[in-house]
Amino acid sequence: MTLYDQIKDDLLAKIKNGTYAVGETIPSEMQLCDMYGVSRSTIRQAMQTLVSEGYLEKRQRRGTVVTLPKVDQAFAMRIMSFEDEMKRAGRAPRTKVLTFKRVKATTEIASKLELEPGEDVYKLVRLRYADDTPNVFVESYIPCKPYQDFDAVNFEETSLYFAMSKSGNPVERAHRHLEVSKANVTTAALLDIEEGDPLIIFQTVARDALDSPVEYSVATYRGESNSFDFEVRVSESS
Repeated sequence: MTLYDQIKDDLLAKIKNGTYAVGETIPSEMQLCDMYGVSRSTIRQAMQTLVSEGYLEKRQRRGTVVTLPKVDQAFAMRIMSFEDEMKRAGRAPRTKVLTFKRVKATTEIASKLELEPGEDVYKLVRLRYADDTPNVFVESYIPCKPYQDFDAVNFEETSLYFAMSKSGNPVERAHRHLEVSKANVTTAALLDIEEGDPLIIFQTVARDALDSPVEYSVATYRGESNSFDFEVRVSESS
């Protein structure tokens, strides 16, 4: 075992036993050099391995912070609630509702939901956590007509798709569009990341059994905390 492997294993053990807690900044490279009596290049190799494995994250103003390995999600391939995704990944889900109200559909929202501009829609904005780390910021729009009872739903305790199913008009399929972007000041503050950090953005239009759009959402994920699986097949013409 190389020297940097030994140091990497020791740092990882301290992360797992809570010596360095999630969200905490670990000692600087120079401090670790003094602690382990090795060169800076050896420390950097050990730390980079832990960064690659998802246990550490380098922040410009904070130094190197302890994180959890990426959440490996099937969101892109399946219709699954955030709660079920997090439980499948062994994380504790939590949702904070930032906004929930009836609004008039803008031209853009009406187009996505195949409504007339000005029709009533619910605007639901949530910040969703994996354990205690903000993981995804979601802005959703839902037509009011099929879901008149949604005003009484507590979306911090009930998933949107569960509420839709309970109302008798569940989601049957969804189309997702993937983009990659960088965090602005507002998104960085919401997701506890640095401005300019990578983001994974999914735009979703979900439809019911009659093929009517029942949700348009934009979900913004922390890039360094999430990975997504896709399955592709060879087309018949290939």
